[in-house]
Amino acid sequence: MKVVLRKVNATPLDFEIKSNQITFKGYLQYDSGKLILLKAKLSGEIDTDCDICADEFKLDVDEDIEFFISDGIYEKDEDSLLDVVEVLNSVADLEEIMNSEIELIKSDYNICENCHEK
Repeated sequence: MKVVLRKVNATPLDFEIKSNQITFKGYLQYDSGKLILLKAKLSGEIDTDCDICADEFKLDVDEDIEFFISDGIYEKDEDSLLDVVEVLNSVADLEEIMNSEIELIKSDYNICENCHEK
């Protein structure tokens, strides 16, 4: 699902993307300047590998996600600690964002139930 950022305004724009056994659901809302707030929940199951035994297992996911999308290059203030994703073509690809979040979860330290019990 692709969203043209200049069409996002102060009224929240709801979205929901389902892929396999995962759901990415939330909203986009204009914040200020070039910034759009993305607030969502990523839930379901993903296939990942155990970092101990290397067996594949299903990992339950229930993550709250919140960051800003910048329509163009983001020029931050010195004191700003915002989490910002830059979009250079004024179109946010929410499926790509969802897949990036899934890959971040997979890159974390994950262990299967068998190894957790040892």
